[in-house]
Amino acid sequence: MSPPLLIVNPAARGGRSAEAEALAAFASLGVQVAVHRTNGPGDAGRIAAAKGQGPQLFVLGGDGTVMEVVSALVGRGISVGVLPGGTGNQLARQLGIPLQVRHAVAALAGAPSAPLDLGRLADGRHFALTAGFGLDAAMIRGASPALKRRFGVGAYFWSATRAVMALRPFAVRIEADGQRFEREAGLAMIANVGVVMGGRFGLGPGVRPDDGWLDVCVVSPRGLVDGLTLAARMARRDFRDDPRMFFIRARAVRLEVAAGIPAQADGELLPVTRLDARVVPGGAQFLAPFRPTRIFQRTSSPTSAETWQAS
Repeated sequence: MSPPLLIVNPAARGGRSAEAEALAAFASLGVQVAVHRTNGPGDAGRIAAAKGQGPQLFVLGGDGTVMEVVSALVGRGISVGVLPGGTGNQLARQLGIPLQVRHAVAALAGAPSAPLDLGRLADGRHFALTAGFGLDAAMIRGASPALKRRFGVGAYFWSATRAVMALRPFAVRIEADGQRFEREAGLAMIANVGVVMGGRFGLGPGVRPDDGWLDVCVVSPRGLVDGLTLAARMARRDFRDDPRMFFIRARAVRLEVAAGIPAQADGELLPVTRLDARVVPGGAQFLAPFRPTRIFQRTSSPTSAETWQAS
């Protein structure tokens, strides 16, 4: 049997030191891996498509690198082991994978496979976490490479604070399984997961990545104080009826905004004014340290609204 594939992004935050740590951890387990390094955008997907033959492979890099690989493997039944080498490492956090590379290798050794839904955009790009307009994309845009190198994930908290301070509402047109709505928003998101930022913020009631649905989550603050109030509610998973919050579940979603509103999908900025997404049930297979049925557990918010979070 050929050794499992390890795709490494040397330009990720950990760089070659993270690769050396991963190889040492695999060696300590008696596992030999076939290393392939990326040289630029798109390489990870091309390597996975051409070389991904076994039941599983590993990716050392940020969420963008991981999603290149996942997109290339949809429908092939290959499980992806995420070795966190980026700044935010949101996928690793969602899956309960340790953020130190050597511990991640040990946790994923012999780990079961967890099927997760994906969202598929009109251009063929897939996302596992979120895609949307407004505050989340402004936060990503404001976290420069220099800030991320210096402060790590703290760069996102800094940029999020600045984005909230500069928040300007925008109009968003929503189509969800044929139903049409118009809202004013500071954040308009298609969510496949219920929490972000390591579980610090909830996105909506009952959102989970293995139910065959996508969730539209729109937050409409009226000024800075309102924005901070709603952020606090999201941190508490308080999703009681509120005209400033809008949620709807669908299998096909379209969000459309005017020019100039930042957009993102799984942390990658996109130059678009419209996002068309369709759910791909069980489209990705991830290695996870826990049994798949335990990755996402139901919890109750202070208002008894059911939400989902990574255990």
